[in-house]
Amino acid sequence: MKARYSWCGRNWWAGIGGLLLALLAAGCGPAAAGLPTPAALITIAPETPTAASAAGNVPPTWTPIPAGLQTQTPTGLLPSRTPQPTATPWPTRTATPSPTPVPTATSLPSPTSPPPPPPPVFTVPAPPPTVNPAAPNLLPNASFEGGWYNMNGVPELQLPHEWRLEWEEGHNPLDPDPWNAFVRPETRVLSKAFLPAFEHPLFIWDGEHTVKIFKEHGAISIRLLTTVNLSPGVYELQINVFPDLIVDYTADGRKIWAPDILSGEVQLLADGQNGGWLLPRFGQKNTFSYRFVVTAAHPVTVGAAIRGRWAIANNGWFVDDWKLSRVGEENN
Repeated sequence: MKARYSWCGRNWWAGIGGLLLALLAAGCGPAAAGLPTPAALITIAPETPTAASAAGNVPPTWTPIPAGLQTQTPTGLLPSRTPQPTATPWPTRTATPSPTPVPTATSLPSPTSPPPPPPPVFTVPAPPPTVNPAAPNLLPNASFEGGWYNMNGVPELQLPHEWRLEWEEGHNPLDPDPWNAFVRPETRVLSKAFLPAFEHPLFIWDGEHTVKIFKEHGAISIRLLTTVNLSPGVYELQINVFPDLIVDYTADGRKIWAPDILSGEVQLLADGQNGGWLLPRFGQKNTFSYRFVVTAAHPVTVGAAIRGRWAIANNGWFVDDWKLSRVGEENN
């Protein structure tokens, strides 16, 4: 089939060439005698090509069909022209989505309000209790600010004016050990000048003075007393004491308090009566009070008994700011 199409092409070019020559001749002059007319050139019958001639006249680049190769003549209609593909339309521009709004916080439902409280009930307050003015202190030289003296002229018995001291000596019924026999104490009326500054609030509770009753390595039993003229009525005696009961000292000088609670006892006295023996806390201020009744006007002895039954390193007591007050009538 390829040889057939080549041959047809060659004869087509030959016919075109002859036509061009005829046209050139006609343009140059009269037609030469004996030359074939263009029509004759055009009607030249094509020769039937042979395989040999086809092989000898094709351009050198043409490859002849190998002998014996059977070509297939196309049958039927030639395939139709492939249609040009339809242009793909540009994609429609997608709109940029608008920003998603930030969700607004949903307020929580408020809790159910409690029922309103009942209306207040207004009451007329009770009148304040009548405050009686402070009863006068009936003790003479109560805070020991009124001077001092040496009882019986003994220098170791320094006592505040209008007060006296009684004591036991010898046999100690609380502990018969001879080492613990009762001995006479020593007393001092001390002003702030005779005490370190840090001891002022420890031992002085009113004014500028305090009384110290003590004995080192000796058991003591004493009574500090005064006498007051009293009319019938109810009275209260109040005393303040600091038991300075020391059994030893630490290496740096700190006090070691007596470990036995019976090392020190206090008893309030009034008109031959007493409130029984009391056990104070050692190393601190203690306040005790005692009420008694006077049925007839007369001089009444009041005060306190103090005892330390064992001969410890320091059997000491500080006393200050004592009071005696009338607190009621006899029939109360």
